[in-house]
Amino acid sequence: MIKGFRDFVLRGNVIDLAVAVIIGWAFGAIVNSFVKDIMTPLIAAVVGKPSFEALVFEVNGGKVMYGNFLNAAFSFLIVALVVYFGMVLPINTLMNKFKKPVPDAPPSTKACPECLSDIPLAAKRCSHCAQLVA
Repeated sequence: MIKGFRDFVLRGNVIDLAVAVIIGWAFGAIVNSFVKDIMTPLIAAVVGKPSFEALVFEVNGGKVMYGNFLNAAFSFLIVALVVYFGMVLPINTLMNKFKKPVPDAPPSTKACPECLSDIPLAAKRCSHCAQLVA
C-alpha cells in the first residue's frame, strides 16, 4: 500500500502538476500586484475615481455593489491580456521558429491509364476496369 502511494506521488505528471500549480500561484501574485498597484490606479486616474468600490446603488434598502464587479471584471481582463501578450504569444512565436516543416506524404495511389481511377501503387490490374497496369 505504501509502495503504491510512493509510486503514485513520484510519477512525473504528479510532480509536474505540483510545480505548475506553485509557479502559477507565484505568477498570479505578480500579475495581481501589477493589476492592483499599477493598472487600477491608472484606470482610476482616467475615470476620476480612486476605486470602483464606491459605485453602489440601492434597491429597496439592499445595496448592489456593481463597483466590486467592475473591479473584478477589469482585473480579469488585464490578467488575461498580460498572460496572452506576456506568455502565450511569445511562447507560440518561439515554438513556431523551432517547428520543422512537415514533409508531404508520398502518394499511395496512381491513376489507371485506361479509366483514370485511383488504384494502389502495388496494383497490377485496375479494380474498376480490369486493365493491366504497369
